[in-house]
Amino acid sequence: MGLRNQPGVIGCAIRPVIAPRDRSLEEVIYDTAQLALTDAGLTIEDIDGIVVAANDQFDGRSISVMMASGPTGGVDRDIMSTPSASEHAFVLGALRVATGQFRTQLVVSWSPTEVSSMPEAQRLGADPYFHRALPLDELSAHALQASAVEQVQPDARTAAEAVAAKNRSHGQQAWPQPPVTAAAGPMRWPVTPAMTSAPVTGSVAMVLATPDFVQQRSLRDVAWIQGMGWATEPSFLGDRDLATAPALVAAAKQAYDGAGITDPISAFDLAELTDATPYTELLAYEALSLCPRDQWAARAADGSFAQGGKLPVNLSGGVLTWNPVFCTGMIRIAEVANQIRGRAGRHQAANVRRGLAHAGSGFAMQYQSAIVLGKEARA
Repeated sequence: MGLRNQPGVIGCAIRPVIAPRDRSLEEVIYDTAQLALTDAGLTIEDIDGIVVAANDQFDGRSISVMMASGPTGGVDRDIMSTPSASEHAFVLGALRVATGQFRTQLVVSWSPTEVSSMPEAQRLGADPYFHRALPLDELSAHALQASAVEQVQPDARTAAEAVAAKNRSHGQQAWPQPPVTAAAGPMRWPVTPAMTSAPVTGSVAMVLATPDFVQQRSLRDVAWIQGMGWATEPSFLGDRDLATAPALVAAAKQAYDGAGITDPISAFDLAELTDATPYTELLAYEALSLCPRDQWAARAADGSFAQGGKLPVNLSGGVLTWNPVFCTGMIRIAEVANQIRGRAGRHQAANVRRGLAHAGSGFAMQYQSAIVLGKEARA
């Protein structure tokens, strides 16, 4: 990997949906951090540093890390924050471990739904001259991307409908609760209610450690980071070809080079891909070299990416099942880590040795990350 220490995931807490009135946001953060520490068999005293990711607009306060220091255990402890995306906090925590300056890191992210209007909160992240006046929120951006994909790939809609059905079927098995609801309010063409889900309150936390810490504590069920990559698209949609995902191509190359992967379709036992809509999952297939676009419809129809297929994708049900908007990217990483650790619960696959996580966040997947995790400490 070109890193001094190869980080390993030793603890996870995935809470993709939380009843927003049951606990205060501070209590949600505390509970999630403690669950991850318990899963790792550690206490906060074993943690050298903390990285958090939160969105000030969603939290309804400035500098969210200030209120998070207490619940995460960051008082009198090294703590950093990133407001861009939850997966960026994971990458930052992994890099801090890889430097050798930290033996352990706790990474926490959350996404509340207490704002009166999620679209209005999202629009605050858009430039005030063009996008905010459009008006642009994440659903609008995904719809613009979907229409661009349909324009260049006529059978994309058929493939997208099949992907949505697959992920919802997986979600019913992974989380046997009342059916998820579509996003509230008017849809944006060509996205249909079945192709998206309403934002929910959720959180996620992960514990990372160095190989020497893992050995010293005789820890088992470790998911080792074998490769990481991340890249960013231009923020102005007019500067981008929305029917492609070049930043994910770049991120995948970084991750695959680090893990020594030359044939992605045969390298993984499963994958978790961000599916804010099924069109984003289709673009990820292509950018991650899992399936060219002229085979999208065929592979979606023959079950190649469904449970029991050649490469199961989103056994958790993905974002179409639960959509805690800001932390969905890190949840994809945690889901793969848990599969490798044998702790994925109802949707655990058999004999998972290596998995791929994709996190795409922001307007029309502006931020792209690819993470390769495996049972072996070295790829």
